[in-house]
Amino acid sequence: MSALEIPREYKKLRSEKMFKKVLLLCALFSITAFGYTPGTYDGEAKGYGGQIKVQVELSENRIEEVKVVEHKETPIVSDVALERISKEIVEFQSLAVDSVAGATVTSAGLRFAVRTALEEAGVTISDLMRRAEVAPVVKTDAEYTADVIIIGGGGAGLAAATSARQNGASVILIEKLSRLGGNTVIAGGAFNAAGTPMQSERSIEDSIELHYTHTFEGGDQVANPELVRTYTENAPLALEWLQSLGVEFTDVFTVLGALHPRSHRPALPLGTGFIVAHREFAEKNGVQIFYETEAKDLVTKDGRVVGVTAEGKTENITFNANKGVVIATGGFGADVAYRIQHNPNLTANILTTNHPGANASGIIMAEKLGANTVGMEYIQLLPMGDPRTGSLSGNIEHSVEDRIFVNKEGNRFVAEDARRDVMTNALFAQTDAYLWVIVDSQVYPNTDVKNNFNETIGELMADNRAFSGDTIEELAEKINVPAENLKKTIEDYNNAVDAKEDEFGRVLFGMKIEQAPFYAGARIPTVHHTMGGLEINTSAQVLDKDGNVIPGLYAAGEVTGGIHGSNRLGGNALSDIAVFGRIAGENAAKEEVQD
Repeated sequence: MSALEIPREYKKLRSEKMFKKVLLLCALFSITAFGYTPGTYDGEAKGYGGQIKVQVELSENRIEEVKVVEHKETPIVSDVALERISKEIVEFQSLAVDSVAGATVTSAGLRFAVRTALEEAGVTISDLMRRAEVAPVVKTDAEYTADVIIIGGGGAGLAAATSARQNGASVILIEKLSRLGGNTVIAGGAFNAAGTPMQSERSIEDSIELHYTHTFEGGDQVANPELVRTYTENAPLALEWLQSLGVEFTDVFTVLGALHPRSHRPALPLGTGFIVAHREFAEKNGVQIFYETEAKDLVTKDGRVVGVTAEGKTENITFNANKGVVIATGGFGADVAYRIQHNPNLTANILTTNHPGANASGIIMAEKLGANTVGMEYIQLLPMGDPRTGSLSGNIEHSVEDRIFVNKEGNRFVAEDARRDVMTNALFAQTDAYLWVIVDSQVYPNTDVKNNFNETIGELMADNRAFSGDTIEELAEKINVPAENLKKTIEDYNNAVDAKEDEFGRVLFGMKIEQAPFYAGARIPTVHHTMGGLEINTSAQVLDKDGNVIPGLYAAGEVTGGIHGSNRLGGNALSDIAVFGRIAGENAAKEEVQD
């Protein structure tokens, strides 16, 4: 008897009401018969950082649980997506759930991993692609008050929040995404500071004055020298401050474009250590954080900034500031339309290292009040973007001293310790604007050794993002460059290491490239940092077009301009946000407001 066949004894029923009941029972029996096969099923799919593996538990007629059992996604960035999407697939019994802003690749990877598990269970996927009907949200009006309101939950905003709270202020931080971190949490983690104990322990000669000179001259002397001085003098103090909050540093190296070995490497991968330390401080000390809350406008009274209007998921909110507002919304590297206004060449085909929320919203809000901007035309590109995504991930270099760049012809073309803009301009002149980073087994003694982005060289090779060869000739074949050229290039470079004299003018040398296996990873130009932004003074107060302070308004981080000039040195960003975030938070907390 088929599931839809009416049993013979029911044919004699003359009651129409009873007959309808029987049809309903048969329909339910049909659903059960063709429902799910109970059990736990495994699935996996590629996310942002690697494979996402899940277990999906099914009962006879529903998805009971989605559990992420393994992943290599970026900490903090992926946390909300992994948790929320797993929960919503169960709640709505649907795969058609929304991605989490700022983690769209992770979101898509998790959904597809669940799909593969369901396909293994024999589930008809089309039945799970209907979007759940959710009642429209009717937003209510709400109002919250604190001494200091901070817009943006990246490294600068969190530094300002910690500093303001340490100086006695009540603090509210609003973040438009569902997670903290901004660009900081996906950065390489290098923190520049000069004359530190860690440098002394490693016999690295450095000074605040040299850091100042490198920063000011490295930006073509167009930065505000007072801001550069404030930054370089306070960077070592900011390093100690972060250490007091629990951030650990393990080494000093030279990050791409730093010009000197003053880049302090954090123990935790990427920029997660900075974000975790500030988040834990916030949780322990009563800093209120509003997620998925987008600032819309600054509120003024009698010429003073006194608050922020914002939109949350369920509320239209007014945040009142007793003392001050800090804008820490980051740069606009991912805001294609806005960056084209300042550099028409940076169209959408030029990828970016930035997170999707990196737009000009903070600058635009402040400009409505007459805030001045400086250096908006200075937009930095790196020569080190992932060819697939433009992101920093996948870069096989560990430090400037121990790798070289070659083009598709297998030839070097630039001093690999030069300024970032110099290297990027040189890369654009190469075939397809494409380079290979070359290192050897001294950098990667085994395939479990990780790069600066928490990826092992073995994982990168498995994903065809890096290649290895037991000889230079074998490596050349795998990356499709002329073997004779690559072999001569490496021989010439090794001779330059011995002589400490290089045809391209390189001055930072480490190990020769001579121990097999040899490794290569591809890179392309990518938009990285916007040096221009709101003009501030050394107290992190925002200035208007006449050079006057806008009362009650502060800014810190990449949303500001005037610190890095035309070119930012590698490793200066994370110390910049710590220095000026700390200054902004402290001064906002100490703001004296007359009734």
